[in-house]
Amino acid sequence: MNLTKKHILEYFKQREGTSHFAVLVREFGGSHVKRELKNMLEDMAADGEIVRLKGNAYALAGPLRTVRGRISVHRDGYGFVTPESGGEDVFIPSKQLKGALHGDLVETTSERSRMGGNKLDGRVVAVLERATSRVVGRYEETRRGAIVIPEDQRLNLVVEIPVKGRGAAEDGHQVVAELTRYPIGGRPAEGRVVEVLGWPDDPEVEVQSVIRRFDLPHIFEKGVLDEAEGIAETVSADDLKGRTDLRNMQTVTIDGETARDFDDAVSLRREGDNFRLWVSIADVSHYVKKDSPLDREAYLRGTSVYFPDRCIPMLPERLSNGICSLNPQVERLTMTAEMLFDSLGTMLESTFYPSVIKSSARLTYTIVKKIIVDDDRETADKYRPLIDMLMNMKALALSLQQMRKKRGSIDFDLPEPEIIIGLTGQTEGIIRAERNLAHQLIEEFMLAANEAVASFITSRDIPFLYRVHENPDPAKLNTFREFVFGFGYEFALVDDRVNPLELQRLLAQADGRPEERMVNYALLRCMKQARYAAENVGHFGLASACYCHFTSPIRRYPDLVVHRILKAALLAGGEEKRPSKLLAIATERLGEVAEHTSKRERVAMEAERDVVEMKKLQYMQQHLGEEFDGYISGVTGFGFFVELEELFVEGLVHVSTLADDLYNFVEKQHSLIGQHSRRVFRIGDVARVKVASVSPATRRIEFVLAAHVSSSPQSGTAPQSAATEEYPRIPLRGKRPSGIQPRIDKGGAEHSRGTGKGGAGGKGRTGDRKRR
Repeated sequence: MNLTKKHILEYFKQREGTSHFAVLVREFGGSHVKRELKNMLEDMAADGEIVRLKGNAYALAGPLRTVRGRISVHRDGYGFVTPESGGEDVFIPSKQLKGALHGDLVETTSERSRMGGNKLDGRVVAVLERATSRVVGRYEETRRGAIVIPEDQRLNLVVEIPVKGRGAAEDGHQVVAELTRYPIGGRPAEGRVVEVLGWPDDPEVEVQSVIRRFDLPHIFEKGVLDEAEGIAETVSADDLKGRTDLRNMQTVTIDGETARDFDDAVSLRREGDNFRLWVSIADVSHYVKKDSPLDREAYLRGTSVYFPDRCIPMLPERLSNGICSLNPQVERLTMTAEMLFDSLGTMLESTFYPSVIKSSARLTYTIVKKIIVDDDRETADKYRPLIDMLMNMKALALSLQQMRKKRGSIDFDLPEPEIIIGLTGQTEGIIRAERNLAHQLIEEFMLAANEAVASFITSRDIPFLYRVHENPDPAKLNTFREFVFGFGYEFALVDDRVNPLELQRLLAQADGRPEERMVNYALLRCMKQARYAAENVGHFGLASACYCHFTSPIRRYPDLVVHRILKAALLAGGEEKRPSKLLAIATERLGEVAEHTSKRERVAMEAERDVVEMKKLQYMQQHLGEEFDGYISGVTGFGFFVELEELFVEGLVHVSTLADDLYNFVEKQHSLIGQHSRRVFRIGDVARVKVASVSPATRRIEFVLAAHVSSSPQSGTAPQSAATEEYPRIPLRGKRPSGIQPRIDKGGAEHSRGTGKGGAGGKGRTGDRKRR
């Protein structure tokens, strides 16, 4: 008979217990089927239909424990499934993906790893929902036919393009291909070219590729633009009804030099030992009505997206740079948070109301820094009417900083790169984005306003859209504790929870030490990502019991929702008794809004990060053979990673280039140690490297070591650090890579995307963006 899996399954179902391979050979025809039977049994075991036991025996598999979730695939082939029901991620070896692509919703088995510990291994049982219908990549014509190689290496596939599906694509073009067949059962994926973007080395094509790859809405439909055009460019008398007039108050905006959309303005008055602060935010909700074309488009986008050379706005420029922007010397409608603080930064009272302002001046961070930090006489003379207010703002900001520090707010002091783009669109430089007291001043005022609004609404038991940040994952916290112990640091855990004051103290201890940046990054990795939610669970990173996003309605949809709720709540508390319906409308579907806008924020962050990494690689291509100073940021069995000190670029020094000795990887010490010389390469060590190769296609940079200085850390043990997105930590052969953590991201409490002003900016110390 012809041997089939069906025959084998029927055999096992008729017999209880196990069967040795020799018995199976006799049962199914003798030695001439031995090899075929062996291969079939191994395939069935890999598919989970049967199980292989010790002693070369087999048995029918028991009931499978399966979970549903989204799969994240690494470019080296393996993946992790995040269960919808929560819990530990499930590791999927590359051979067990069964045609699943990055982002797909899958059903997978889940069982304890054979390597021990609490890790889970599994295999994909079924693909429930495809996440990818189109791919962006390079079109190539080969002897076997045309193909598209996706730019997103996590997709791990090659798309065959039939002759009829090639369109106008030429060999080497960057294209968008629509998938017409997914890779199933060993068959390759197939598709057709639906858009030719151009040649891949064109800077405009590079950005358009990212826009298509992340499916970023970037063109406003006619109905949206028509509605925007119909909005008046000036404030009318009818617009002023029911508003508090702040036009005669000294009010300023403080933003970056290249900013064009000003959504917040501040004013301050000293009252004895107290400070009265006004934070006035553009009243976007006055112009963008719920369920209008403008509103639906803003909801779809969720947020503005900032690249080094451009912005994809949430709202049309007629609004974002026009009537909603708090430009100087023009009347603008605003929502104001008026707050009174004592000299220690404690809020004594707060009120909120619709208002109208007329900004006195458009200031920049540079101007304010010259006045409040540098004591620049020439600048001070130019802005003399504002000097007293700015100096009082400085005093209040410092008090607010100290107040937040005392309650445990965590400040991640991590430098951020600013990409300098030339007129041709090429990367001309990478510099450290400046972040000074002027930036911190505005950050403190925005944080205070956000918190005040959240507290006001919460105190009235009104449904609300919160910005939340849960406590760090206990397993990651324990891993982090072991990691920093290797550098001589300790912190207390109580019931697998940590007081943010403990982490704040630890970061202060690391300040100025060689491992400072790595300790900051490691802590960020164990933090959960902040998100929007209809339920308040507090904000761990800010040590705040109640927080929201109120200060950036031009570029964040959640802020627009918060404005609508605040307005309805104010009406509900006033003399008018008809706002209950308005409040109900403003607060409907908050859970759905929270989930959607959190997702759009994550997509925007990934796209922004992708462009920045691409620009870094382009810049390093211009510096092949040159030497740079850096520090060891990660150690693996095949080498170590070095991050360049001033360029924030990371690359690999492969162990094969260390010709002076044979090196062993000591995982718990995060070290490579020479067998004969006992030379040690460890996280935090200072290193000088030469750029050996740069590959934009694979997003990899290779260094060779030029010089090395050991940081000589204190004794101790620590587990291996998490892998970067660029490289796994050890070679992969279908097993769970030791030390690799799912969902690795050098982000944290808020995964800052910069100030959102002109596309460049730094990460806030709190981890929560000032306005982005």
